[in-house]
Amino acid sequence: MTDGFEVPCATATVLLQAVVARVTALADRLGVLHAEVFDVRRLSAESGVPEPVARALLNGRPAGEPDLQARFLQRLDLLRRTRLKPNGRRYTQQEIADGAGMSRQQAGALINGDRRPTMEHCDAIQRFFRVHAGFLTAEDSEALIGALQRSEQELLQRLADRERAAASVAHDPLERLLLDHGVRGIAWRAAQLPTDQHRDKVAEWLDMLLESVKRPES
Repeated sequence: MTDGFEVPCATATVLLQAVVARVTALADRLGVLHAEVFDVRRLSAESGVPEPVARALLNGRPAGEPDLQARFLQRLDLLRRTRLKPNGRRYTQQEIADGAGMSRQQAGALINGDRRPTMEHCDAIQRFFRVHAGFLTAEDSEALIGALQRSEQELLQRLADRERAAASVAHDPLERLLLDHGVRGIAWRAAQLPTDQHRDKVAEWLDMLLESVKRPES
């Protein structure tokens, strides 16, 4: 804190650490690898933050913050490299100009760093490349937080889907049995029985169970 005001960089760091902790907890609960949810290449492409900077921020290290124009050029270059035409080629300056509603000279000056972008320029280019608002302008920590929050929402949806599936299974005795013990677990237990006669009893019992919980045909 300084003179009663919160330092923006410190605030962003705390928020980033908080969302990292939440995503980590969700990934662990779902059995998702950390390498998947914290894939630096994917996060870089989604946020516009350069991979080395994203990696440093995720590890709790300061990475410096470029000024607005440097950040704009950095992220516009990433867009041109990663958001390609259907034929796999980059959009030309003319195509960007046409799509963003500006002249080719304006687009060229922005792309080459000869002109500082306005918010209108940024909004038009973001719409052309179909990325979220602020992609070209958000500070690195803020942009990375946004990408991780989108991952968090996806994980929360997966968790909700899994819990709904588990709740539906709980109403089916056979599926409940298979969920609790697993097919392999049942087979392993049957294999421990001393004689074929005992195993025949298990098979007979399973047939009876199958018959008693057989779902009505739709």
